Amino acid sequence: MNERQDFLVGDLQGCAVQLDALLDACQATSPFCRFTFAGDLINRGPQSLQTLRTVMSMGERARTVLGNHDLHLLAVACGIRPMHKDDTLHDILDAPDRDELIDWLRRRPLAIYEQGHLIVHAGMLPQWDLEQALALAGEVEAMLQSERWIDFLTHMYGNQPARWSDDLAGDDRLRCIINAFTRVRFCHADGTMDFAVKESAESAPEGLMPWFEVPGRRTEEVTVVFGHWSTLGLMLRPNLIALDTGCVWGGKLSAVRLEDRALFQVECPQAKKPG
Repeated sequence: MNERQDFLVGDLQGCAVQLDALLDACQATSPFCRFTFAGDLINRGPQSLQTLRTVMSMGERARTVLGNHDLHLLAVACGIRPMHKDDTLHDILDAPDRDELIDWLRRRPLAIYEQGHLIVHAGMLPQWDLEQALALAGEVEAMLQSERWIDFLTHMYGNQPARWSDDLAGDDRLRCIINAFTRVRFCHADGTMDFAVKESAESAPEGLMPWFEVPGRRTEEVTVVFGHWSTLGLMLRPNLIALDTGCVWGGKLSAVRLEDRALFQVECPQAKKPG
């Protein structure tokens, strides 16, 4: 295989050693590879700074969508949110190139569409089709890349509104979009998001279902690629690729080659204990 190959990669969460090993394994198949990461490049793992620098240094060979931990770093760096007890962000916040790293991160997209695949961090709302999803992601991206981005971060957090309406405006609209792309796991049948349940898909309480199983989801004809949900694990369906295989929890770091869905994985030591 001599042509460029595209790989889709699950949550890194600061596991730089495993990232290097996975890149080597993928690159052994082709002289040139491009990697699209499903967000959460950093946090909880032991080498957040090194991981972020590695991805950034790859230039056009690496793309990533924003995950909830990436957004958390932006908020912490701006003094809007405190660090959590299990955060591993100190090395980034103390780095001499901190400002450059933060600026690069806030300019990453929420969604990437490539060869029939829609890459997001967490999920999609059933009310959105592909065109609307990309447009709504663009609204948030424009705000994060504007001069008003820090002010926006002060209004970004919260669980409401939990159900999408085209009539939503202002901070409520952007918050709902961000929550769908970076936090959602379960929804009610009407598309209302739930943020309390984080267990596996089989453990959903009555009335809740994984976002990708909500009846009438308008992106069913698009292959959605996502991470975020380590208790879901690897999932390869015709229209769905789930890639968070719990690297930071002692699972694996996973990549899927886009052209043939070949799976590449690296075993990972446990950096954090659940709970």
